[in-house]
Amino acid sequence: MSDPELDRSCMDRLRAGDLKALDELYTRHTPLLYGLVLRIVGRAADAEEVLQDTWVQAWRRAESWEPGRGTVAAWLITLARSRAIDRIRSVSARQRAETAAPPPALPQRDEPAAAAADRQRQQRVSAAMATLTSQQREVLELGYFGGLSQSEIAARLGAPLGTVKSWTRQGLTRLRERVPEEELS
Repeated sequence: MSDPELDRSCMDRLRAGDLKALDELYTRHTPLLYGLVLRIVGRAADAEEVLQDTWVQAWRRAESWEPGRGTVAAWLITLARSRAIDRIRSVSARQRAETAAPPPALPQRDEPAAAAADRQRQQRVSAAMATLTSQQREVLELGYFGGLSQSEIAARLGAPLGTVKSWTRQGLTRLRERVPEEELS
């Protein structure tokens, strides 16, 4: 059974209140989610709190995942990213982020095959990002990791909103061509 199929099975069990299903999802997806959240919030302590909030939300809102809208991994990434952006937008978190030390190294998975798969995925995404124009890469990074809206990106870059929207759409299209969604789950 592939990871997306395992994830769907876990979501069915999670919706039925099976804590073991949550544990299975946690084990599979926490390294990816932690890396994303850490990059957004900048501090390990904040990343751990955001990750905990993400898993609580996943437990409480498992019924909100819709199979037709994307993979379980994409749903979890969206939850984690939203929680991280909420955190960074708070005044105290913003002040801590300005004085934060560089983030520590990501935790390593115990299984060599999983760690190798994570490295390969990271290399594919990095290679795909390298094919983008500098404008496309910048708007995607500001939006995804910086938590800025397209209007805020336009103001920061001094570019028209329509142009920022075009760069975003073109960048996402190019990334989808080079890294299919099923490779990210």
